[in-house]
Amino acid sequence: MTRAATERPVVGEYVDGIDVPVVDERVMRASAGILFVLGFAAYLTALLTGFLAPLRGFGMLFAVDLFVRVFIGSRFAPSLVLGKIAVRGQRPEWVGASQKTFAWSLGLGMSLLACFAMGWLGWTVVALVLCGMCLALLFLESAFGICVGCALQRRFGRTPPQLCPGGTCRTEASATPPSS
Repeated sequence: MTRAATERPVVGEYVDGIDVPVVDERVMRASAGILFVLGFAAYLTALLTGFLAPLRGFGMLFAVDLFVRVFIGSRFAPSLVLGKIAVRGQRPEWVGASQKTFAWSLGLGMSLLACFAMGWLGWTVVALVLCGMCLALLFLESAFGICVGCALQRRFGRTPPQLCPGGTCRTEASATPPSS
């Protein structure tokens, strides 16, 4: 076993045959779906009635969940635990943990800004726009497996992502099948 395989990363885990920390894409999508359903209900309540308490509660839950994922460990995040329960018995689809960490950091920043705008600044419209953007990203992840944070890391990150969902981080050269 290599040294990397014996280390325990904060985000993801090492799997035999893969040199980078990985996470299960099925769990990620299930978690995104769970968060989307909760967030969408809170968002609609705020949008239609003007009652912001459920959205504030969800915003705090979302921020705490992402904080735990990024800084404490992905195995301790409440929505990922629920996602793992939801997809138990399915074969894992391993994707790189670094791009998911990048995406979660982006979501954490957006959620903290939305909570700050809604709570202390009273900028309800700004908070609703930010929450709507987070919900759109959650929907893209859960319904279509599109990780916008992964795409942003590919474009702006210092290191290119590896093992992207659906093979989206392959270059054109590596995606072209060899000719016979």
